[in-house]
Amino acid sequence: MHADLAAAVEALFPSIQAELEALVRIPSVSAAGYDAAQVRRSAEASADLLRRHGFEGVRMLELPGAHPAVYGEIAGPPGAPTVLLYAHHDVQPPGPDSEWDHAPFEPIVRHGRLLGRGSSDDKCGVVTHAAVARLLGPKPPVNLKVFVEGEEEVGSTHLAQLIATHGALLAADVIVIADSGNWRVGVPALTTSLRGIISAFVEVRVLESGVHSGQFGGAIPDALTILTRVLAALHDADGNVAIPGLVSGETDPLDLTEEELRSQAGVLPGVDLIGTGSLTSRLWTRPAAAVLAIDAPPVAEAINQLIPRARAKVSVRLAPGDSPQRAMQSLVSYLESRPAWGAQVTVTPYESGEPFRLGGGDPRHEAFRTGFAEAWGRPAVDIGVGGSIPFVAAFSAAYPDAAIVLTGAADPECKAHGPNESIDLDELRRFILAEAIALRELAK
Repeated sequence: MHADLAAAVEALFPSIQAELEALVRIPSVSAAGYDAAQVRRSAEASADLLRRHGFEGVRMLELPGAHPAVYGEIAGPPGAPTVLLYAHHDVQPPGPDSEWDHAPFEPIVRHGRLLGRGSSDDKCGVVTHAAVARLLGPKPPVNLKVFVEGEEEVGSTHLAQLIATHGALLAADVIVIADSGNWRVGVPALTTSLRGIISAFVEVRVLESGVHSGQFGGAIPDALTILTRVLAALHDADGNVAIPGLVSGETDPLDLTEEELRSQAGVLPGVDLIGTGSLTSRLWTRPAAAVLAIDAPPVAEAINQLIPRARAKVSVRLAPGDSPQRAMQSLVSYLESRPAWGAQVTVTPYESGEPFRLGGGDPRHEAFRTGFAEAWGRPAVDIGVGGSIPFVAAFSAAYPDAAIVLTGAADPECKAHGPNESIDLDELRRFILAEAIALRELAK
């Protein structure tokens, strides 16, 4: 048992919470069109936090045109394993303030949860790694490195280049990526798979310019109607993805119920779930397609005109084991081959990210299972995640001998990327304790 660490977490937690609140107050949105100076401010605050808690050689890792990342290290005993602790300090745009119950970048505590953009995704990861270094002291049992990225929310655009430039600096025996979460509040988890992602723009053209909907309607189609017919072909009648050739698999259903899933997502009464197979398979090991946006006249500006051109952004999550390159070819061919009434349909690839599946049997993972079991008082479960974290595959490819540990303090109620994002403070306490215990155990 590690009673000393548990007592230290309780004693230090008020200051840890204050550190998280300070980071949340910085609107470090990395998306285009937002103030890049705020992302730099967040990087500087993260660097200062690491310095205050014992990390040495703390510096910015920068590339032209990139938001800054932060690096620091603490030397352990000679011959001890090296652990790289990852988190990211950039956040998603908050969306309309009207959808939040409070100001997105002014943290508040409600029912034991700290609310604010970035509280769970992923500034809690930054404060966790700093707190663990504080708990283990100036002579930790392992060699510690920390890497706090500034571009995760925009696809880790420059991560591959950062790894290529600073490969030796980031090399480690174990890479702990604190950007996932737990099965539910009170049930810890290790993430063993991630879906990949592809996205593309679908454009339909039928006219040189808009024309009178009464004069020509009934003989001439409009682009928006055709676009909706093309997009409807993404799914079959049961809601399964209809794009041919995509990988699909089954996974452990665990104890997830439809009632719990509907509650987690806030599904409105009467709305059916889509797809077939177990719920966890639909969420983790089967593809999912969604229409993210449509360019078309807003209702307030509608006139009696046949729309000449319409465009949409389509996103497809890929099951572990699929190839983004092959899947993109399938998506483009499938949608371009299904125009209604001879319309011009063009599909332009936009982004892609690799899926990931963790290999089993690595004894280094057992140290983290021990940490979770002691911190939560119950064993961790293995889960998949339906989201995509492409940089995990990048780390795995760059450091093939390293053990990847994908976990985090978030839970299904945290509303990451949505309004009223939050982190359960008791879960954060447990996660900090679990990571500290795991690093002690890893040294053995």
